[in-house]
Amino acid sequence: MPVLIALSATHLLNDMMQSLIPAIYPIIKVAYGLDFGQIGLITLTFQITASLFQPLVGAYTDKNPMPYSMVVGMGFTLFGLVGLAYAGTYPLLLLSAGCVGLGSSIFHPEATRMARNASGGRHGLAQGIFQVGGQTGGALGPLLAAFIVVPRGQASLAWFSATALLAMVLMTWTAGRYAQLRRQQQAAAPPAKAKTAAAPPMRSTAAVAVAVTILVILLFSKNAYSQSFSSFYTFYLIGKFGVSVQTSQIMLFLFLGSSAAGAIFGGILGDRIGRNKIIWFSILGALPFTLILPFADLFWTGVLTIMINLIMSSAFAAILVYAMELMPGRIGLVGGLFYGLSFGLGGIAAALLGELADRIGIASVYAICSFLPAIGLLAWFLPRLDSDGAPAPGH
Repeated sequence: MPVLIALSATHLLNDMMQSLIPAIYPIIKVAYGLDFGQIGLITLTFQITASLFQPLVGAYTDKNPMPYSMVVGMGFTLFGLVGLAYAGTYPLLLLSAGCVGLGSSIFHPEATRMARNASGGRHGLAQGIFQVGGQTGGALGPLLAAFIVVPRGQASLAWFSATALLAMVLMTWTAGRYAQLRRQQQAAAPPAKAKTAAAPPMRSTAAVAVAVTILVILLFSKNAYSQSFSSFYTFYLIGKFGVSVQTSQIMLFLFLGSSAAGAIFGGILGDRIGRNKIIWFSILGALPFTLILPFADLFWTGVLTIMINLIMSSAFAAILVYAMELMPGRIGLVGGLFYGLSFGLGGIAAALLGELADRIGIASVYAICSFLPAIGLLAWFLPRLDSDGAPAPGH
């Protein structure tokens, strides 16, 4: 549990700094004279940098665990954060955002494996705890932007370099503690006993590939919808309801903050009732609210967005653990795929949505996005899992 809490804390600090990128969009849009397409391209740069490297990092560290690599990743994030604070041109903004994405690509695969190994068999709970940190950190970005970055300007981003240094210290302790935990686990599990343990049901490579592809698509639909809010929600609120920048940032914080509750709720419940049920709940539960949202007033927009994100985020831990059960021994690769590839696809969606918003308007884009969760109906083709997360025999 100390390792899980420390990992959650580092996830909070890591994602908090990353969330400052979309949180400053209203500022840099005016300062640099950017259009929505260029805003979307910043998101794309960050997400693509992360998505291209995460699966590669995860596959490599599956064979060569590198707990201290997280510290190196945070160094890239620190460099990118300072670059965002003092960038004088649009290309430098893109380069800085790319460095933050590179830091993310190094952090997530190794941290995901640490959380899995420290779970004590409660994999959904462990991923839920890990996710709470990330979701909370992501939600804090808009709040910090509203009360620090917006009043004090773009250069105030440099203040958060102290947070990156704190994260490095915490990551160093976590990596050392994790190495000690691994030695204890190896000493407590003799090779002879490991050989007699029941092997999980085998699946064909094609079946696993199809299931993983569906899971990636499910996360893409959720991430594309979430990215539309992270990148453009403030503009939607300002344009449609005439709220201030600070008010829009606070509402973005409430939207993102609901992810933390959804993550831990979905992780705990997934261990009890099964991954499939949680995945279906996140689809069927959110879809009616997303369809209603474009027609809501300001108050109900706030209420509905919280409910939508609370429900949708409940599936992330379930999807991640499901994929780990399908690909045992490839935890880093799974973490890289689902933190990297799915989020990278979400970044591509953000860039396309930005271009679309320039043509038809933000309100019309949100009307189109309301149908994205329906892609989740592909979950019908997933193999069923027992409530303990193991693949159900005979299916």
